[in-house]
Amino acid sequence: MLVTLEQKGDVALITMDDGKANAISHDMLDGLNKAIDDSNDARAVVLAGRAGMFSGGFDLSVMKAGDIAAVVDLVRRGGVFAHRLYGLKKPLIAAATGHGIAMGSFMLMASDTRIGPDGPAKYGMNETAIGMVIPMYAQVLAEERIALKHRTAAFIQATIYDSKGAVEAGYLDMLAAPDEVVATALKTAEAMAQYPTDAYAGNKLQLRQTALARMDESLKLPA
Repeated sequence: MLVTLEQKGDVALITMDDGKANAISHDMLDGLNKAIDDSNDARAVVLAGRAGMFSGGFDLSVMKAGDIAAVVDLVRRGGVFAHRLYGLKKPLIAAATGHGIAMGSFMLMASDTRIGPDGPAKYGMNETAIGMVIPMYAQVLAEERIALKHRTAAFIQATIYDSKGAVEAGYLDMLAAPDEVVATALKTAEAMAQYPTDAYAGNKLQLRQTALARMDESLKLPA
């Protein structure tokens, strides 16, 4: 299975694992959305990758096939998922177990608290380097989460950061030993799960309503 869901007390642990780069494909998005749908009883969510890899970005078999309509469809669907994550009405902790590139970095920016490994890993938006324009929904997330002094480097110049640099830039919030990333994320999520649900959701949506509206507008298809 590409995506697994485990209930850990009050926390839903959602894990991506395709055995490779955790590419964000339609199948992966199907699995992720179903896992979130099925985690309704949880008071907090941890989104994790496999050891050494959070996500390397969109499925290259689609991105490099030359079918522009298919690329647009997948990128837009990834944006709809990022919008869902950013507006999730409960604590969302990312266990960034390894590299988070392109769409992998978008999901990190859309999470509330991001925990990465104190060890080798790469994070960032590489779109300029590969000849792509970053979708507007990701620009909104970058404006919300990436430190101002890093925005040109991160967004325009395709800078890829190591773990410590990713904390400074704003892709991550804290580091843990590589084999403790998921455990640390679960502990953090369990603590946040104790907050009153309505208050957490209300304050999150109040703070993010403008950004969510901008993301939503950018994802509308032409009539």
